[in-house]
Amino acid sequence: MSELRKANTPFATYFVTLTVVGWIDVFTRRDYTDEIIKNLEYCKKHKDLEIFAYVVMPSHIHLICRRNKGLLSDLLRDFKSYTAKKILKLIEENPQESRKEWLMYMFKFFANRYAQNAEYMFWQKTNHPIELYSSAVIQQKLDYIHNNPVVAGIVTEPNFYQYSSACAVSPLKVSSI
Repeated sequence: MSELRKANTPFATYFVTLTVVGWIDVFTRRDYTDEIIKNLEYCKKHKDLEIFAYVVMPSHIHLICRRNKGLLSDLLRDFKSYTAKKILKLIEENPQESRKEWLMYMFKFFANRYAQNAEYMFWQKTNHPIELYSSAVIQQKLDYIHNNPVVAGIVTEPNFYQYSSACAVSPLKVSSI
């Protein structure tokens, strides 16, 4: 991946998007979404990740975040690797997963396109990092994140979507910008 599209500026705040391959709707199941939240919490506590806003959509995640020690790109790489393994295992072991065979087939299909993927590929390669350099840009990305579930037709108001920093009872608490 081009160095231009990596989150490599220390202490910078970024808008990033983590997308499931093929835009597959995985985070429609609570177990899988809770795994993402649990791992974001771990990164906050142990990997110096500071999250200012987030939303977990069915096929992707948006974050406004920064890393206070080390490179954000390194943390995102490790986060994606670890969560991919955890979620693939959850899918394989979930007796209620009606799409299990199809999901695993699709993750194998996408892995075949890249030599470095041994068997399955869960996340797209890029994070689309955008460095946030002004309060106007931060506000634009914050509005985008919080309105994403409304635009998608999932909820009618941003604060109704549980897996978003717009929701007061969100399971993931964020820092003030």
